[in-house]
Amino acid sequence: MLPTYQRIGGTSQPPNPLLAVRRSFRSSEKCLILLVLLTFGFVCFGGFFFLPDNFGADRVLKVYKQFQKAGPEIFIPPPPPAHGLLEGDEDPHKLNDREKLQEKIQKEMPDDILEKPDLDVGHTSGPEFDNVLDSGVAAAGPMAGGPAGVVAPPQMLDEPDLKGGPSSSKGSTAGSGGFHTFNSSVGEDPDPAVREKRNKVKEMMIHAWDNYKLYAWGKNELKPLSKRGHSGSIFGVFDLGATIVDGLDTLYLMGLHKEYDEGRDWVERKFTLENVGSDLSVFETNIRFIGGFLTCYAFTGDRLFLEKAKYVADKLLPAFQTPTGIPYALVNPTNGISKNYGWASGGSSILSEFGTLHLEFSYLSDITGDSVYRERVQAIRTVLKEIEKPKGLYPNYLNPKTGKWGQQHMSLGALGDSFYEYLLKAWIQSGHEDDEAREMYDDAMQAIIQNMIRTSPGGLTYVSDLKFERLEHKMDHLACFAGGLFGLGGTTLNNQYSERYMEIGEGLTSTCHESYVRTYTRLGPEAFRFNDGVEAKALKSQEKYYILRPETFESYFVMWRLTHDQKYRDWAWDAVQALEKHCRTPNGYSGLKNVYLTDPQKDDVQQSFFLAETLKYLYLIFSDDSLVRLEDWVFNTEAHPLPVRGRNLLYRAAATSNAP
Repeated sequence: MLPTYQRIGGTSQPPNPLLAVRRSFRSSEKCLILLVLLTFGFVCFGGFFFLPDNFGADRVLKVYKQFQKAGPEIFIPPPPPAHGLLEGDEDPHKLNDREKLQEKIQKEMPDDILEKPDLDVGHTSGPEFDNVLDSGVAAAGPMAGGPAGVVAPPQMLDEPDLKGGPSSSKGSTAGSGGFHTFNSSVGEDPDPAVREKRNKVKEMMIHAWDNYKLYAWGKNELKPLSKRGHSGSIFGVFDLGATIVDGLDTLYLMGLHKEYDEGRDWVERKFTLENVGSDLSVFETNIRFIGGFLTCYAFTGDRLFLEKAKYVADKLLPAFQTPTGIPYALVNPTNGISKNYGWASGGSSILSEFGTLHLEFSYLSDITGDSVYRERVQAIRTVLKEIEKPKGLYPNYLNPKTGKWGQQHMSLGALGDSFYEYLLKAWIQSGHEDDEAREMYDDAMQAIIQNMIRTSPGGLTYVSDLKFERLEHKMDHLACFAGGLFGLGGTTLNNQYSERYMEIGEGLTSTCHESYVRTYTRLGPEAFRFNDGVEAKALKSQEKYYILRPETFESYFVMWRLTHDQKYRDWAWDAVQALEKHCRTPNGYSGLKNVYLTDPQKDDVQQSFFLAETLKYLYLIFSDDSLVRLEDWVFNTEAHPLPVRGRNLLYRAAATSNAP
């Protein structure tokens, strides 16, 4: 062994520690190293000879299968087998174990883990899937104890209930209405070609929903080109799931069970207005959220939707605190502060907004037994009935503080449209008992016919805007719902106006169709004009866009149901093909910036109303009349069907309801 230190310089002087060079370990260090080596060897030796062989793939798989088979019995021994249990029979002590375990997981698992549903796109194909859906979307026949023709909504089952008992789904167990036997052929047209077209519209809904789910789940809308949520929507950056709430009843009608359950689970776990710190549109929140929740409640009896509808309505009530009772347009759901748009004629409220609350609020009072909602909209009705109307018409602006009209601008399109729709539909919804609403509707329509309905040199009927007693000879795409409005007015009550209403309804629907087929894309512009030798065409660049709007298809649907004229189905199918050709993208559907171009630029927004309205109306056009019968249901302006009181057993009025 070498000496511990080697001296430098060959001197006999004591070594200088600073000049010493280390050549070996001390004895204590050698012992420590030896101990570590011995310990490592012992562990390796013991592991090799004494531990079980877990290195083989087969061994691991066997152990896994044993755990999988054993389940809870590893820790809690199972009770002895029941006496007389035969081989192959299931132990009664193990029944429902899987269901109980799943229920426990869902209760204890954090919400954020289940925030986004399974993205299994492949589940929507194949004949077996189509057969299950078709059997689930059929409407029921006449209900026991109810008037003939009352139609129940589709059953939310994996397979139809052939025994006539109540469904075991969330909807039926939570509600009071239950479900009845479903015939798989009801709701389907007997013509195979028509059924194929209906299935195509269903596939479009699946494409729109799956891509929203993939790229924008919980956001308000999808940007299909950017593959992300649309934060520039009317509901802003807050994750209110507008597409989910708006599209739920369409999913339900189409029998898309898995998708419906995904949406319902999101509503139950995630929907809230507590984190919204900015203004919401009272009008849009009402027609999309309250309307969507009320329809799902009517369809299913699931009290979750009743509670959500009431919750949202209560958040809107502060907007009604004005001297006249005419609500403001905007409300902050957190602090209740309300206001109007600054651009709206000196701080006025807008006719189409405060006049489009009656259906939802009246129905909400009836099913909750709380009269406050009906009182709020009835106060609006009283103001509008008593106020002096120029030429019998309703201007688009009304000051909520003074109760006086704003600018003298009348329209059946933007700013006015759905007010007139709700006059007629409030009467229909009431079971034809709200005579005040029908009287106001007839008076308004007569004034519009006299002052705003015109016929072009080419024979096209249109409804023009009236500004300061001058016709603008422009018709909005939003006004294309009026074909169905006049049609319903002409068929729901036989009076001296009926024939003229039907004539105008058919004319307006035909004109809106012309606005579509006179573009390259065969999709209609936002507005079209009748002057300077132009008919049913947009002249200004800001009028040439199409944002997946439903109003023309709404009139196709209503006029088809009223007349069964084949042209309405033909026109609807032409529109389906146009949507597929120009608006479909690999990741959803997008609006167009100019419908007159051969290759129009897309606006990169899949509007929530595309799922709520556009696809629903197209689907119903190719369905049998028994699916959502017009005699039993009335559509709100976002195409959410609400039941007719006195005709439809799914009205579900509360026992304490004080409905008139």
